[in-house]
Amino acid sequence: MTNPKTAREIADALRVRVLNHETPAGGTLATLAELMEEYGVARDTIRAAVNILASEGLVRMVHRRGVVVQDRVRRRRIRRGQVVTRNPHTGYVFPATHDPGEKWVAHGTPRRSLEAAPEIVTTTFSVDAGSSVLRRRRITSPEGEPPFQLVDTWLSAQAVTDAPQVAEPSTGPGGYLDRLEEAGHGPLSWQEVTRVRMPSADEAKLLEIAQALPVFEITMTGYSARDDQALEVTIKVIPSDRVELVADLVRGESAEWPVDPVTPA
Repeated sequence: MTNPKTAREIADALRVRVLNHETPAGGTLATLAELMEEYGVARDTIRAAVNILASEGLVRMVHRRGVVVQDRVRRRRIRRGQVVTRNPHTGYVFPATHDPGEKWVAHGTPRRSLEAAPEIVTTTFSVDAGSSVLRRRRITSPEGEPPFQLVDTWLSAQAVTDAPQVAEPSTGPGGYLDRLEEAGHGPLSWQEVTRVRMPSADEAKLLEIAQALPVFEITMTGYSARDDQALEVTIKVIPSDRVELVADLVRGESAEWPVDPVTPA
């Protein structure tokens, strides 16, 4: 009697099937029941195998369908610089997560609503945990590709009081940042923090990824020049199989070449 395969061995076998395009992107590779029967193992072992592939961005579990093969998306190399520029027609331009000349589209209709804010937002705005805060949400990607990023902009009560148009469907030329600066908060300054984490169930559903796939979270906080208070927190959530972060390393003075010979003591 042969020993049952491990989750890793099953994942390796399924990976070959995915990479050989035995099932087209968007198609069902198999149901959990079919895989349990095929490999003669328990449901937990199959789930563990599927989670390995899901963490690589190859598949995801879809209710009532089974193991669905993900679209193989282009991985983009992102250079996260520090320089903020300005487009005379659209307003501020921040370090990009995509090529400037590439056409991007929205998935669904951008939404604005009062929502219970995450801890990073309530802490930044110094409000009680779970407080309702104005959120502007949009999901975007290059044209013809699956969702690339989920973008939530949270605006403080002070921002909405001073610049009511930031809560409207259209924030006017230059966007909500121009409205904040016109309201007496300019010039704004920003700080950005990047971390890697696991997505929530809601984020995974909106980005059409498995919850086992890590995401990049890029958080940008905008501060008022009037009182240094945080007015807006923008959080971008990007599946980790979409990007690579790139930085050019610079030699400091002590690393200049050619190297000066060491003089004996």
